[in-house]
Amino acid sequence: MKKGLGIGIGVGISVAIIAIFLSTMQPETNEVEDVLDKEIIPDTELPEIQDKLDEIEKINLEKEYSPKEREWQTSGPFQIDRSEYAIGEKIFLVIGGLKETEKGQIAFMRPLNATHYSVYLTVPFDGLNKPAFNYYIEPQISKTRGLCSVDDIAGKWAVVFRGTDYDNLYFEITKDVVPGVNVEPAC
Repeated sequence: MKKGLGIGIGVGISVAIIAIFLSTMQPETNEVEDVLDKEIIPDTELPEIQDKLDEIEKINLEKEYSPKEREWQTSGPFQIDRSEYAIGEKIFLVIGGLKETEKGQIAFMRPLNATHYSVYLTVPFDGLNKPAFNYYIEPQISKTRGLCSVDDIAGKWAVVFRGTDYDNLYFEITKDVVPGVNVEPAC
């Protein structure tokens, strides 16, 4: 029995030593500040910071963009949605009611100078296969198309309906730019 008592006392002393050791240890804790619900307020007391904030606000107000109202231009079954566009706006073309015998191409012509144009894009149409459809283009700076800068896009464009007797439609692309559109020279 002395042997069992010795083991019991040894286990009891071991448990007591471990308990004392654990109670004297300081756990490592780091305090973390809860910033999820706090608002970060910039220090605008420095005049340089306030000047920069004012400059950014001014630029944002100057670049405020809103597209012009739609003013449909029509030539036979063909329509475009505006007479003036900013760089980066899409030009919508609506074709409806083509006769079965009407077949040809819609040519978007960009200005080269005051009297000459160059074909930007052609869209085929065939009233027998598809009497109505919609299409859009978005002229943009492109080295492969030879449109190196804003100056190559801006100007009075024409829409020509090859294979028909319909009158041409005209629109202008201004030098205004839709925010976010890349207008860096490409050539």
